[in-house]
Amino acid sequence: MKPDRPAGVILAGGRSSRMGGGRKALLELDGRPLLAHVRARLETQAGPLLISCEAANGDFDGFGMECVPDLLPGYRGPLTGLYSALQLLVDRGHDTGLVLCPCDAPFIPPDLVQTLCAASRDKIRPVVAVAAQGVLQPTFSLWQAHHLPVIRAAVVEQGMGGLKQALLSMPHSIVEWQAAEPPPFFNVNTPEDLETAAAWVDRMRT
Repeated sequence: MKPDRPAGVILAGGRSSRMGGGRKALLELDGRPLLAHVRARLETQAGPLLISCEAANGDFDGFGMECVPDLLPGYRGPLTGLYSALQLLVDRGHDTGLVLCPCDAPFIPPDLVQTLCAASRDKIRPVVAVAAQGVLQPTFSLWQAHHLPVIRAAVVEQGMGGLKQALLSMPHSIVEWQAAEPPPFFNVNTPEDLETAAAWVDRMRT
């Protein structure tokens, strides 16, 4: 049976420099790794779920998701992760696209994938990304199989590493998201961010 929903690709290949290095995806929030929070919110919306990582390793073996190493050596940015995951899915005949999410976003909204897919239902099926309070959030985005040649050229031939530059160079649609608490696209980039996320989790319990 062919899939009827996009794959979910969790970006986990960053350097986490503002966290002092190491695997940000494995930092604990409320007794669980950040990656587990993202998986729990994404697995009801998309599938299969994949982890985009810089290189094959055993760090994510316990999460039950396939790890997709970058096709090009050395850390080159999230666009290489997108290229590698999309190439894998195309090779496997998955033609319903993929939704990107970062590994450090524990409050992903439950209707993210549905909303992105709704904005992609026209003849050209553009790239769709989120904007929150006027700020583009390219790591929360929907990409299609037919975008692969442009993405491959951007990574391999042009040396492009960032998602935003690639997204804006292609037909795209931006979905402006309503503000909410906790902020649905909040990223944990610093130890202070992790404390803030923990406070929101506590508040959500009450």
